[in-house]
Amino acid sequence: MSVSWERAIAFRARRQFLEERVDHGRLLEVVSGLAGLHAQVMSSAGLSLWARVEGLSPDDLRDALWRRRSLVKLWAMRGTLHLLPASEYAWWQAALDTRRNYLTPSWSKWFGIPQDRLDLTFAAIGQVLHGARLTRQELADAVARETGDDIEALRAGWGSALKPASYRGLLCFAPDRGRNVTFTNPATWLRAKDRPRAAPVGDDALSKALRRFVTTHGPATREEVARWWGGVSAAKAERILRTAGLAEVDLEGSRAWIDEADAASLVTVEPTTTVRLLPTFDQYVIGSTASVERLLPRDGFRDRVHRQAGWVSPVVLVGGRIEGVWSHERKGARLLVEVEPFRRRSVRLREGVEAEAERLSAFLGGVLGLTWT
Repeated sequence: MSVSWERAIAFRARRQFLEERVDHGRLLEVVSGLAGLHAQVMSSAGLSLWARVEGLSPDDLRDALWRRRSLVKLWAMRGTLHLLPASEYAWWQAALDTRRNYLTPSWSKWFGIPQDRLDLTFAAIGQVLHGARLTRQELADAVARETGDDIEALRAGWGSALKPASYRGLLCFAPDRGRNVTFTNPATWLRAKDRPRAAPVGDDALSKALRRFVTTHGPATREEVARWWGGVSAAKAERILRTAGLAEVDLEGSRAWIDEADAASLVTVEPTTTVRLLPTFDQYVIGSTASVERLLPRDGFRDRVHRQAGWVSPVVLVGGRIEGVWSHERKGARLLVEVEPFRRRSVRLREGVEAEAERLSAFLGGVLGLTWT
C-alpha cells in the first residue's frame, strides 16, 4: 500500500489529539496515547497537554503527578525525562531495562563507577530510596554509607549516572524540595495497583513500546522509531517492527509501518486545518525529528526548529505542518506572545494563532500582547 505524506501528516495530527481537543477527564488517555510526555522542561509538558485538552487548569498536571500519583516522572526514551501513566509503568520500565549503554568500560570510566561495582551501586540506590525521598546530595551520601564508595557523579546536576537506576526500576522522581529535585523508589511511591508486577520482558517489552509509538505516530519509518527510542539502531528497530504485527506501507518511497487496524483509515483520512501553538519539546515535533523536513514549507527551516545543543523550538502548527515558531514571556500583568511565521500570513494562520494566543493567556493568566515578526 502506498501512502502520501499529506495523509500521513493528517493521520498523525488526529492521532495525537491535534485536530480536536479532548475533555480534561481524558488527561491520562492523552499521555498514554502520545507514548509519554517529554518533561525536560516541566512547563512545556503542561503546555503539551494544554494544546490537546479542553478545560485543563495549570494545577491538573501537578495534581496527577504528585497528589494522585497517576503519572510518574522518570528518565526514559533517549535518556530524557518523561511523564508516563503509572498504570503502564511496569511494561515501560521493562522496555527501558533493555538499555545497556552503561555496561561498557567507557561509561564506567567516565562516571567513576567500576564495572564490578555497578550492580552493587544500583542496588544500593534502590535500597536507600525505599520509602524515602532524597535529594541528589542525600542520595549520594546514603549510597556512600551503604557501599563505602563515594561517587561524585551521583551528585551531578544532569543526573546521567542515575539514569540506569531509572531504567532498572529503582528510581523515579518525587516532589521538589525547595529548589532541589528529590528521588524515591517506584516500588514504594506508586499506588499499590500500579506497582511493578508481571509485565513483558526484554525485546517483548521493547516491541510493545515501539508499537505504541507507531500507533500514535504512524506511518513511521524505522529511522523515526530508532531516533525516538534511542539506544537501538534503525536495523534493529526494523527487525522488531517486522515481528510486532504491524503493516508495512510505502511512504513516498520509504518503508514505513502502521498498526494493521489503522491501515484502512490511513488511506481515507482527510487533511486537517487546525492551528495549534505547540511548546518546546512537544511530542509531535520530537517524534518527527528524522523527517522534519516533510513538515516544513521548504528547505532551510530545520535549524529554526531543531536548534543547537538539542533544543527544540515551540512551533506553530497548521494542519499538522510546521508554519512558524513562537515564544511567550510574562512581564508583570502581561503575557507577551511573539510569533514568527515561515511564510506570508494567511487568514487561517492569523485567525488561528490569535485564538490560540487568547486561550493561552486565559490558561497562564495575564493580559495578552501578541506580536508578529
